Amino acid sequence: MTDSLHDDADMAADGDLAGFLDAFNDPAAKVEDEAEVRSLAMFEGDTGTLYPEQRGCLHALLKHRYISADRHPEQWTVLLSHQELIKSRLNDLYLELHVDREYQVAFKRQARSETGDRLPSLLSDISHQKEETIVMIYLRQKFFAQRQEGDNAVFVDRQSLIDEVADQRPEHATNRSMDQKRADKAIDNLNTTGVLLKTGDPDRFRISPIIEVLMPIEKLRALLAWFMAQNGTDHNQPDDTSREADDDADQLLGVEEEGN
Repeated sequence: MTDSLHDDADMAADGDLAGFLDAFNDPAAKVEDEAEVRSLAMFEGDTGTLYPEQRGCLHALLKHRYISADRHPEQWTVLLSHQELIKSRLNDLYLELHVDREYQVAFKRQARSETGDRLPSLLSDISHQKEETIVMIYLRQKFFAQRQEGDNAVFVDRQSLIDEVADQRPEHATNRSMDQKRADKAIDNLNTTGVLLKTGDPDRFRISPIIEVLMPIEKLRALLAWFMAQNGTDHNQPDDTSREADDDADQLLGVEEEGN
């Protein structure tokens, strides 16, 4: 009796395995899989396997400096649902995905090998000008201070940014007209890259939360020390500290990002 039960169980197992293999090799199943791939095609010869909304999310990450919940709500929702998939596609391009759920922003950055060797890059080296960096420091400080006071949205006027650049001008800089033009250009550049967001007033901007992600507190301190040394306002700073500030400042002033 026991042998009969074992035989029945073996036959059942063999039947299940045979059924699985039949299904696996079923031409009809293969046709269905190929049909699904074809249904995802968006142009002739398209062999992509991402759904349109996933492609849209990946495209937005590649095109923009960052995406956020308020500026790109559809792409942000897709990213949260398919983060590992999107991350994998970026990794194929030697890019890393950074997602900050607290500030609801996400962006790509260049990957680094475990040995520290430089990997192939699709990103361009862009050096921030001094005026642009001054504005970023001011935005970072203002954003942090007002968020601490409970403000969800932080705004800034163009003139206050221009005044801040002027206040940081060294004594030997006397071409104020040129300095203001550079300050205006810095503001426009930060508006283009999404650090400053447009409002109904062309000279009033909302500060994007990306500023805290791009400029963490340790970089902010290093840059402040660097500017003080450059302007001669920190005469007691030791030489080794000044060199360290220069190194950190160079890392921020010269960053690798998309060139649009």
